[in-house]
Amino acid sequence: MRKKTFRSTDPIEGKYLNEVIVRRVLPEEMARCQQEVCKRHYLKNAQLVGEQLWHVAEREGQWLALLGWSSAAYHLKGRDRWIGWNDTQRRARLSMIANNARFCLLSASGEHPNLASFVMGRSLGRLSSDWQEAYSHPILAVESFVDTQLFRGTSYKASGWKAVGYTSGFKRVAQDFYECHDRPKQLFVRELVKHAARTLRARELPEVLAGYEQKVDPRCLMKREDVGSLWQIVHEQVPESRSVHGLRHKQATVLAIVFAYLLSGGRGGHRGVALFARDLSPTQRAGFRCWFNRRNRTYEVPTENSIYRVLKAVPVLAFQQAIWTWQKGRLGSQDGDVVVLDGKAVRGSRGTQLVGAVNARSGRTMGVEAVADKSNEIPAAQTLLQRLDLDGAIALMDALHTQVETARSIVQEGGGDFVLVAKGNQETLLNQAKNLLPEDFSPSTHDGQQGPRTDRVARHQSYQRHPGTNGFSPCRSTGSRGPHSRAQWGQARSGDSLDHNQPDR
Repeated sequence: MRKKTFRSTDPIEGKYLNEVIVRRVLPEEMARCQQEVCKRHYLKNAQLVGEQLWHVAEREGQWLALLGWSSAAYHLKGRDRWIGWNDTQRRARLSMIANNARFCLLSASGEHPNLASFVMGRSLGRLSSDWQEAYSHPILAVESFVDTQLFRGTSYKASGWKAVGYTSGFKRVAQDFYECHDRPKQLFVRELVKHAARTLRARELPEVLAGYEQKVDPRCLMKREDVGSLWQIVHEQVPESRSVHGLRHKQATVLAIVFAYLLSGGRGGHRGVALFARDLSPTQRAGFRCWFNRRNRTYEVPTENSIYRVLKAVPVLAFQQAIWTWQKGRLGSQDGDVVVLDGKAVRGSRGTQLVGAVNARSGRTMGVEAVADKSNEIPAAQTLLQRLDLDGAIALMDALHTQVETARSIVQEGGGDFVLVAKGNQETLLNQAKNLLPEDFSPSTHDGQQGPRTDRVARHQSYQRHPGTNGFSPCRSTGSRGPHSRAQWGQARSGDSLDHNQPDR
């Protein structure tokens, strides 16, 4: 890799800094490194925690600065808010963040301007590769603390770091205990790769990083009041699928724990749910109404076999409706008017496919329908549409669902609108749209401007529907918005007729 040249208005300074190299401290140099840090650093301590790595900046064999990198802090409110990940993601991906625990200049203050920011930049440039070599995983972002009573963090700011808040003023003094020192420090963070924070909070890591994610059991993220309300709704709306005689755990208890597991980021099967349940605190177990063992005065959680039996027999549609009712009661019912349907294959299910409906604005799941064996998504989507409340909503689907029965179900039975895609493999439909729908058809004209509806109706009264091989031509076109054909998107309103014997209105 070609070494970057430092440019400066002062040629002497530029020449000096370009002769500085940053490298890893060798094992035989660690004693000297720790001695220098204890002597020069204000903490008078070179002890780091977890994974650690040291860099030294030198020129012609003379040490100029030392940087100590260690594992990231377990809990940091400002950093976690900056990334936006949940508790399960944090525990699984925290190893991809490093902490600049020590930064020690060995030269006199002000002797070499820009040396601190220059050394920091060079250290950051090689940190991830050095960490990969030492610990077999990369670093995506870094963090550090600055005591503002002593320093201003100038070198961090000059190196592209961002201040995201302050610590709470506690230091760790034992494995599980903290001590207040009343000196909150400013927290700085920096991405080493583009969009690192977005990557760390993603539902799934990119394939190149997925192998570095640690396997952790999710922890319950639901508040006790949310657990109680969920249990009550499931208990009232989902009929018990088993004989209640001799049952320790109610069906609502098992289903509420399963939902909490998924909501907390769990991605395993019955065993994963059982392990998740074992980690519940006594307070959480009480909230889920787990069975109380009077002999040892403890709440016991459902076993893996119990979870399996409940999920095998539960009435799926009733459970879906209960979850939807709970979501609306907890988050409100002000959803957007766009519903998106799409099919997905369930990972690890040996071919099971589902069609799901999601509200595009709120992100809430509105329903799921399994694709039958030796079938496809089309009938599953049509069945799901019959259960949805589409009055005043717009349903969005891909080209697979551009079918007359699907459109009729949305418009005539659901009272909604639709946006369907017409592709090249639907040649007859595409030709109908090109030939029967002029450039200025509703709602957009050829130049993207909308015209009065009365004028559009008058111009199109002479057009008659000519059903193609699939018996459907779009009732309305959104017009051209780019390089695609103006007939790529067809939108039908609830007032438009799908009767092929009636003229366009």
